[in-house]
Amino acid sequence: MSKATLVIMAAGIGSRFGQGIKQLTGFGPAGEIIMDYSIYDAKAAGFDRVVFVIRHDLEKDFHEVIGSRIGEQIEVAYAFQEKEDLPEGFTVPADRKKPWGTGQAILACRGLIHEPFAVINADDYYGPEAFELLYRYLTDGKFRAAEESSGSCDICMAGFVLRNTLSEHGGVTRGLCAEDEAGHLIGITETHNIVKTADGAAVQSADGTQHTLDPDALVSMNMWGFPAKFLDVLEGKFAAFLRNHGEMGDIATAEFLLPTIVDGMIRDGSATVMVLPTSDKWFGVTYHEDIPAVRGSFKALAEDGTYPDPLWG
Repeated sequence: MSKATLVIMAAGIGSRFGQGIKQLTGFGPAGEIIMDYSIYDAKAAGFDRVVFVIRHDLEKDFHEVIGSRIGEQIEVAYAFQEKEDLPEGFTVPADRKKPWGTGQAILACRGLIHEPFAVINADDYYGPEAFELLYRYLTDGKFRAAEESSGSCDICMAGFVLRNTLSEHGGVTRGLCAEDEAGHLIGITETHNIVKTADGAAVQSADGTQHTLDPDALVSMNMWGFPAKFLDVLEGKFAAFLRNHGEMGDIATAEFLLPTIVDGMIRDGSATVMVLPTSDKWFGVTYHEDIPAVRGSFKALAEDGTYPDPLWG
């Protein structure tokens, strides 16, 4: 079986959720956290290693709640995202309050990953199919051969149906995807305040007006597959990002985000991105009010036999 690593981004503050570390909140029938299900599905698909990207101040909680337990199921490593982790020659602005976004989170894994890897959010449930699709793509012989012979990055992304990713309790941000006829991503539009409507989905403006969206459109949920060399690409792009935003004067708040990075690489021809459509229903905790529905969903998945109860036996 070919090697592939799962990277879980878990350093986020999750301010909209309220008090507590939402990534470590129990949702399954036996108190499982959302990451348990992602790791279970990834392992079943073929991934043989997990790298958690966390903050140093979360390390003790992670070891206690998940690290020591998951370490019995799959190989575990840790990377640490801190705002002070910058390329040589750069310093943190005095008014910078948090790390630099998902691009920096993945860059924190440099030195730890030497094989193809998938990236997910800690607080999102993606479903088994998406992990199977990414693992097959990343370990396919054609993918590996193309990576060795090409100067560009061969990337893949799980594409979720918009209607399967909405919250009942407020607006969400999704990356709306545009594809060519071959299924390659040609652009991502980060779209804010997408709400569920009687007809499907819409973008809601501050004044309450709505712009209807196709509920069957594919969206990015930050579930990516990358070659190992993508980490080298990120190093150069992060330095360029810091220079550019330093000159623009917004360096204290700018974010180095994966969708923006990938979109730029598509546009300059340095990457191709295959969209892997999945019909699985995403769910996660965007708002505190989402908790009962998420717990109910995991209970139903255990009752219908999708997962054992308890998950790890």
